[in-house]
Amino acid sequence: MSQSTYTVTGMTCGHCVSSVTEEISEIAGVSDVAVDLATGAVTVTSAEPLSDGAVRGAVEEAGYQLVTA
Repeated sequence: MSQSTYTVTGMTCGHCVSSVTEEISEIAGVSDVAVDLATGAVTVTSAEPLSDGAVRGAVEEAGYQLVTA
């Protein structure tokens, strides 16, 4: 199992959280997505490490921005 935490900006409500969760959950191998609306932290649990590009694409598909460190 692999766990990664990302920061997503632009989320303001529960619907935002649902959209991000749904899009990231569609990435192959993802088993859990936990979103903290207050901080924008998104913790993704997956069978294998995910590419940042896959996560970025899912977040952007939901209409939000992935912050790069």
